[in-house]
Amino acid sequence: MIVHIVMFRFKEENKDVNLKEVSLRLNALVKLIPSLNSIEVGVDFSQSERAFDMSIHTTFDSKEALGEYAVHPEHLKVVELIKSVTLESKVVDYIKEDSN
Repeated sequence: MIVHIVMFRFKEENKDVNLKEVSLRLNALVKLIPSLNSIEVGVDFSQSERAFDMSIHTTFDSKEALGEYAVHPEHLKVVELIKSVTLESKVVDYIKEDSN
């Protein structure tokens, strides 16, 4: 299984509204993109200096499935919104080994 995690730091302007809108749009992707197995969207509550504002944790069957997600038109629409309301993002992609 492939795990794709992204963290976002949002601009202060309209931050609460933008966090809600991005969260809604991201959560909707699981029904719109066949290669996306799961998505979990989390909004930070700690507001510590080190914290990012939002993280997403997504899973895919393969690297190819992650690639399909990356270029899917519905994903690209959300990416466009995210780029307009965030200051920075960080990503990690890894292969989750079967725990059995």
